[in-house]
Amino acid sequence: MKVLTQDIKFPDLSQATEDGLLAIGGDLSVARLVYAYQHGVFPWFNEGEPILWWSPNPRFVLFPEKLKVSKSMKQVLRNKDYEVTINKDFRAVITECAVAKRDGQPGTWITNDMIEAYVKLHDLGYATSVEVWDNHRLIGGFYGVDVGSGVFCGESMFANKSNASKIAFITFIQNTDYKLIDCQVYTSHLESLGAEEIPRNTFIGYLDVS
Repeated sequence: MKVLTQDIKFPDLSQATEDGLLAIGGDLSVARLVYAYQHGVFPWFNEGEPILWWSPNPRFVLFPEKLKVSKSMKQVLRNKDYEVTINKDFRAVITECAVAKRDGQPGTWITNDMIEAYVKLHDLGYATSVEVWDNHRLIGGFYGVDVGSGVFCGESMFANKSNASKIAFITFIQNTDYKLIDCQVYTSHLESLGAEEIPRNTFIGYLDVS
């Protein structure tokens, strides 16, 4: 297990553990985060833990053309009892993701340091948020990172009203030019929307790794 120092480079992905843990330590600087995402690595750790860097194999992804939308969701989308925006309030979205209650997770991995780091990414054009509004009230959304090679790395989503996160996600996918959405690790929720597992090497092939 490599302990990172000031050097932003990561070990070869083949050195990751069976569950995808690649390295520990380092920082959440813009340079390191951008380099990490561009090379198929992302941070994921709990409050009080050192920074942990992951590159799981297989990788859970969604090809936009394989998006699955149920009949009931199609009706929700047709009704349009909401407004969807892009990058209107990134900080609010990531903050809501941080406080969202999740089954089997007693706390959050979106720490204050993570929030500030990703706000910086957003300010520099690397991170994107999608917001869903109901009468000017934020009811759902998600955010992620654009790695610059036609790949968007989804990070987290939240819903304070039924289907709000799905509205954000589906609307984004249906209006995107990305060739691949990185969902990182398996969830049944995203599988129901069409996400699938592919080998890590196949995923890396979609990145402009140099």
